[in-house]
Amino acid sequence: MSKKPQYDPEEIRYPDQKIVVSPLVPEMEQSYIEYAMSVIVGRALPDVRDGLKPVHRRILYAMYEDNLTSDRPYKKSATCVGDVLGRYHPHGDASVYDALVRLAQDFSMRYPLVDGHGNFGSVDGDPPAAYRYTEARMARLSDELLRDIDKDTVDWDPNFDETRKEPRVLPCRFPNLLVNGSSGIAVGMATNIPPHNLREVIGACICVLENPEAELSDLMEHVKGPDFPTKGIIMGRAGIRAAYATGRGRLVIRARHELEEFGNGRTRIVITEIPYQVNKRMLIKNMADQVEDKRLEGISDIRDETDRNGMRIVIELKKDANCQVVLNRLFAQTQLQTTFAINMLALVQNQSQPKILSLRHIIDEYLRFQEEIILRRTRYDLRKAQERAHLLEGLLIAQDNIDEVIRIIRTSYDDAKQRLCERFGLDDIQAQAILDMQLKRLQGLDREKLEGEYKELEERIAYYNKLLASDELLRQVLKEELQAIADKFGDERCTEIQDVEDEIDIEDLIEEEQCVYTMTQAGYIKRLPASTYRSQHRGGKGIAAQSLREEDCVETVFTASTHDYILFFTNTGRVHRKKGYLIPEAGRTAKGTNIVNVLPVEPGEKVTAMLHVKSMEEDAFLVMTTRNGTVKRITLESIHTARKAGIRAITLDEGDELISVRITDGEQNILLMTHDGMAICFSETDVRCMGRDAVGVRGIRLREGDYVVSACRLHGEGTLLAITENGFGKRTSVGEYMRGGEDAGPQKRGGYGMKGYQITEKTGKIAGAKVVDGDEDILLISDDGTIIRMACEDVNIYGRTAQGVRVMRVAEGAKVISLARAEKEESEETPTDENE
Repeated sequence: MSKKPQYDPEEIRYPDQKIVVSPLVPEMEQSYIEYAMSVIVGRALPDVRDGLKPVHRRILYAMYEDNLTSDRPYKKSATCVGDVLGRYHPHGDASVYDALVRLAQDFSMRYPLVDGHGNFGSVDGDPPAAYRYTEARMARLSDELLRDIDKDTVDWDPNFDETRKEPRVLPCRFPNLLVNGSSGIAVGMATNIPPHNLREVIGACICVLENPEAELSDLMEHVKGPDFPTKGIIMGRAGIRAAYATGRGRLVIRARHELEEFGNGRTRIVITEIPYQVNKRMLIKNMADQVEDKRLEGISDIRDETDRNGMRIVIELKKDANCQVVLNRLFAQTQLQTTFAINMLALVQNQSQPKILSLRHIIDEYLRFQEEIILRRTRYDLRKAQERAHLLEGLLIAQDNIDEVIRIIRTSYDDAKQRLCERFGLDDIQAQAILDMQLKRLQGLDREKLEGEYKELEERIAYYNKLLASDELLRQVLKEELQAIADKFGDERCTEIQDVEDEIDIEDLIEEEQCVYTMTQAGYIKRLPASTYRSQHRGGKGIAAQSLREEDCVETVFTASTHDYILFFTNTGRVHRKKGYLIPEAGRTAKGTNIVNVLPVEPGEKVTAMLHVKSMEEDAFLVMTTRNGTVKRITLESIHTARKAGIRAITLDEGDELISVRITDGEQNILLMTHDGMAICFSETDVRCMGRDAVGVRGIRLREGDYVVSACRLHGEGTLLAITENGFGKRTSVGEYMRGGEDAGPQKRGGYGMKGYQITEKTGKIAGAKVVDGDEDILLISDDGTIIRMACEDVNIYGRTAQGVRVMRVAEGAKVISLARAEKEESEETPTDENE
């Protein structure tokens, strides 16, 4: 009996067959990542611009294509479902119909986007009728979702078989993501955004347009909180504020109840509103089951008396029952009180990145999108107006010479267009427009009418050009259009917000502690308690500060309270603001979080200076220093902003970058030290206070190849600690940097300065400098990720031209890149001000 030959993987069974051998684990990882991204971008998460998932966007656009607008008759839902499946969404018909049904349910959507006719389900959980029985069309508000879509306002992508185009996003002339909310579960992430009142959200948008520096408190004067279609009562405001500030929060929602007396002094509880997304039938069943199981006592009867006049759930109490006790048990044990977990996750940056968004961030993204919509619409209208005006110019010429034009057309065969162009100076488009007109219309041209239209077009073209050139006019147009939608579709709040006694704000739940904030050259940031690093003696090797990629290194360290404002200054001159507790915490050896997930920085932009303040209203100044030696002074209050994108703090010359920012009281001496060891000390009053857009003035004149590495505030009792790249350092009396010695004043800005360090091959060039008192600890960081903490007093005091002493042994090829101050380890208060 012959043996069956074993399969040979090298065997070529088909002429075009190609076998690719791939390890299982990497293949599964790659495939799962691709699947996850497909679910995240193409199915489960809404876009921050129009607040829609792809299936909802495709449903509305298919209805728009079929002219199923709010002023047209209804059509069978099966027609819409079939069109969506055949054109854009090749998935199950049940999933498309379920999405369409939800858009039509007034108990699911705060402002339904589909006008349904027939049985579309109920708050009792009843299923909708099959799509062959129901009818649908777009709701009136949906017209605003698609307004101007034919004016080149959005980008388009090919559909699944590339036979037609579909919009990447709808123009969405109202902030739908906040107005109707969204919920979805993707792979590894989920979103749950509550609905809001249209009038309130548009009021917040207009507030930001009028005041770009608006704070969260300003926005919450307009947006009181979520507004659910099933009404109910939100208990307390702490969860609302937390969600609007951080993107995450928890709301407690209660049913609305009334007490009625009946019979012989008996009481009944009447429920007229229930929490959002609660099934009324299951709620009543659950209450009845608990009464039967004796888990709810004091209730004699439960019945549903809901009718066309509204919801009415009657709970009759026994004669001796305490009404308040029964109510408390109902709230604790049933869905008459529920928790809504807010997680405002949406796709930003053209659907490429899911992000947790605060209220201000959502509004900023939406307004940026709407400004783009108006600009693109205006360019389209301008182009059309110019084309029409161009044609009218040709028609006016033809009207002035109507007899000759008709004669040329009649006596020409194939060269009529050419003869018209040569005779009257027309171009092809104008001549063709004349030839395309019927002779009867050509003879009946009314010059007065043509001139009136042409004059109107000229006015429109001038307006469009003015609009495209003016940001202020653009914002005014956007504000007027938003206000018109609010006036047309706005209504009063449905959901009441009740104050709760002794309510705790989110910041009160976060323990205040001093933390060390570190950032790597590749842009990874983290915070961890400053006590993590134990003190060592001079010359020690240190401990690993964080796990780094081979090509990465720690660049900056900073100490601050979790309740302080952290100000981030980037190398491009922009400033961003965050509370300390919003910086993600990580372990000592963890890599941290990439800065792009914390701040909206642009590609190539990096944070080069950080400082902290208790309050932005402090009477203080900021002294900024650039790599090329420019200095600038502004007030702290001038950068007081809550804008998510940050603001410009200094205008930089080409090739320059911001390296240092220090807080002062207006009367400090500033010392700049360069990479080659030169130093200059001058009074900050030599630099006048400037506006945010100013460039600044020269602080130090640099020799070729040199650049500024540090800028410090000087005070008479301190010493200047300078550290070199090879781990050498020294402390020097600050008086030695004054003009003429210890008892003289500071130098004048703008000169070359004086020698501040004796640079040799052994010491290496200057890595950084900082003013110290001598009774604190210092943190030194090398570019291989090593950090050492030591007592500052272990570093000896030398003159400004000395070489110093070795303070840190760096590995071969490594360099010291940064240093920071911290309180002595034994002290209860950990780090001090890093801004010295």
